[in-house]
Amino acid sequence: MAELRKVVWPSRQQLFSESVAVILMVSLSAAAIAAIDRFYGWAAIQVFR
Repeated sequence: MAELRKVVWPSRQQLFSESVAVILMVSLSAAAIAAIDRFYGWAAIQVFR
């Protein structure tokens, strides 16, 4: 209980904004990985045709 009293809990607004930032970064990372995967898939088809 003593340790829980030391925790600084985020405000509702801070929690919301940081959650949006995490979701946005995960979405952008997934889109970038998907784009790179599609490019390398296309390139492999062109090379090994």
